[in-house]
Amino acid sequence: MLLLRVVDRELRGNVVLLTLSRPEGGELPPFEAGAHLDLHLGNGLVRPYSLCSDPADCYRYQLGILKAPQSQGGSLAAHALQPGDLVQVGEPRNLFALDDKASHSLLIGGGIGITPMLAMAATLLASGSSFTLHYCARTRQQAAFAEALQRSPYANRVQLYFSDERRLVLAPILTDVPQNTHVYVCGPARLMDEVNQQASRLGYRREQIHQEYFAAEVATQGAAFDVTIASSGQRVHVKPDQSIAEALAQAGLKVCLSCKQGICGSCLTDVLAGEPDHRDSYLTDEEKAANDLILLCCSRAKGSHLVLDL
Repeated sequence: MLLLRVVDRELRGNVVLLTLSRPEGGELPPFEAGAHLDLHLGNGLVRPYSLCSDPADCYRYQLGILKAPQSQGGSLAAHALQPGDLVQVGEPRNLFALDDKASHSLLIGGGIGITPMLAMAATLLASGSSFTLHYCARTRQQAAFAEALQRSPYANRVQLYFSDERRLVLAPILTDVPQNTHVYVCGPARLMDEVNQQASRLGYRREQIHQEYFAAEVATQGAAFDVTIASSGQRVHVKPDQSIAEALAQAGLKVCLSCKQGICGSCLTDVLAGEPDHRDSYLTDEEKAANDLILLCCSRAKGSHLVLDL
């Protein structure tokens, strides 16, 4: 855990740009483009936010955070932070890393999903790598980073799209690229699904398509079942309206949680017996088919019992 100070706060419409540094100064733990921080916001609220600053800057972290219209408290608490406030964060973790073997990187950010792309663009520019960045939003006024991108040293590689001006058309940008292009997309689920589907139809291999969900609607309810903790033999009942993580916590067993939406992978656990009912956006289709991993915050059991490697 790190205790950092908010040293700058800039409000851009419904997005706040927070700059964090050590209170005593000094270097921060390094991070690579695509990484995120777990922000601890009090009252048990822990939320992951993508780092949007240049990874070469070792003295500050920047986060762009949307005030979500249906916030469960995380984004509201983040927007309430002011310069001088202290906040606890986890060290950077990366589940959305660049592939250095790509001949070209195609960055696609929708809405607040642009934030990890900013760090990626800075890294790719510094390494002399080939890339283009495509940023779409409903309106120019809602595109919190449009002006910054137009002033950036890679502005000639940036294309902007607004629903009320010029819409993003995927087919041309997915086809007019070199061999071994890798696609990185973050944004609303509809955009990410469309990118994934079109890229797959155009012949992109699965390993060439990278995506990161920043929000997801997850239905955690279902039939009741039991889980057994392999290390102790303790059996815990999971009610129809409980997640596995909630049931374990009620039984006095602590589980590492962050997003609580099946996105970040913090609660990933091995399954030793039983068949999971996967409801997350973190595991690949192949990993889900193997049925030996589960996200405790949202997934359930297809049968009456799971044995967990805890």
